[in-house]
Amino acid sequence: MLAIDHIVIAAKDPEKAANTFGRKHDVTVIKGGRHTNWGTYNYLAYFCNDCYIEWIGIFDETTAARSENPLIHLLFRELAEGNEGPIQLAFRTDQMDKDIKNLQELNIPFTGPIPGSRNRPDGSLLEWQMLFPERERGILPFLIEWGKVTNTPQDLNLINNKTISSISVPATDTHAFTSVYQLHVTNQTAQLENAELELSTELRFSIG
Repeated sequence: MLAIDHIVIAAKDPEKAANTFGRKHDVTVIKGGRHTNWGTYNYLAYFCNDCYIEWIGIFDETTAARSENPLIHLLFRELAEGNEGPIQLAFRTDQMDKDIKNLQELNIPFTGPIPGSRNRPDGSLLEWQMLFPERERGILPFLIEWGKVTNTPQDLNLINNKTISSISVPATDTHAFTSVYQLHVTNQTAQLENAELELSTELRFSIG
């Protein structure tokens, strides 16, 4: 079963945006790291239902503009247009090969798997791969599979005693959406491994 892995929030100043959110919701936020291949960096807030929020910004516009990563394309465009806020959602999977086969059988185009990595503050390497299903209009959530080291803070006290309890995603075609992610949907909602998902018209989430 898929799980919510993280919500991506575009921010010109990720540190400021994360700290503002943290004060408002009484949530601990921490510095993440730099993605040197993409020219981006992030701040994070971890939650006890095994998911997190990522505030991501750009420190090298030239590198970001040249990236072939669809998420970085999206981030670059949104920030260039002056837009900040939630822009993407990642579902966590542990069977990327099967997910790829499903998309191929559905004849749905995709980009990836794209490898990613960053050094954590202690110097250890975090690695992952991402798969981006594509559609003509709008943005589909991407799939992420982590490597040997999972994306959790080494100090477990930094995990907030709160949850991302529910999340809504834009889905104009319910059947197509559920086919892509192999979800069972009732009354426009699906139960993921760690939260409830609602098919709606915009990306939003609730902290519980």
